[in-house]
This record gives sequence, structure tokens and C-alpha cells, in this order.
Amino acid sequence: MFIAYAIVAALMSAVLLASAGAKFTRPKRLVDQMSAIGLPYSVLPFLGVAQTAGAGGLVIGLWWAPLGIAAAIALTLYFIGAIASHLRARDYKGAPPAAVLTAVAIALIALRVSSL
Repeated sequence: MFIAYAIVAALMSAVLLASAGAKFTRPKRLVDQMSAIGLPYSVLPFLGVAQTAGAGGLVIGLWWAPLGIAAAIALTLYFIGAIASHLRARDYKGAPPAAVLTAVAIALIALRVSSL
């Protein structure tokens, strides 16, 4: 199970870092989407930092399991919040990607716990 965690954590970290990079560079498409769901422009750096921290926690979790589990739990909550934000704004196209990432974060919890 540890190898599965390592692979999924690496892939999830890559996705998170790419998404965080977009939050820091603020491409027009992302800014428009965040505005459409009612998030202020000023929250983008916070979201980018949260995603970067989550990616780091997953990677460090390869060596220190409690941090990997905590990072996966925090990412689960982060993406549940993303789903809620999209649904609240009736942005039904934006909710499925967040739901997939929520499922991956939950899988990471299970994988890391089972590899202890």
C-alpha cells in the first residue's frame, strides 16, 4: 500500500502545484471562474499557499506518516469547500473536478493509514 500511496501522492502533488501556480499567476480564465463563484480576488494567494502546503505535506508524508495523513485530511476538507462553493454559485461544471480531487484525497488517507 505504501507504493500506491507514493504514486498517488506524487500525482496529486503535481496537480496541486500546477493549480497553485495558476492561483499565483492569475490567468484570466481562473480569475473569471473565481469571480463567477463569488470568491474575491484577494483569496487566490491563500488558496495557492494551501495547495502548495498540501502537496508538501503529502510528499513529506512519505517519511512521516502523520503529516501525510493530516495533509490528505486537510485536502479533503479543502476540496469539499470547493465543491460547496461551486454548487452554491450553481456552477455545475466546476463541481465534478473538485469531487474527483476530493475522492483522490480520501483515497490518500486510506492508503497512508493502511501502510502504517
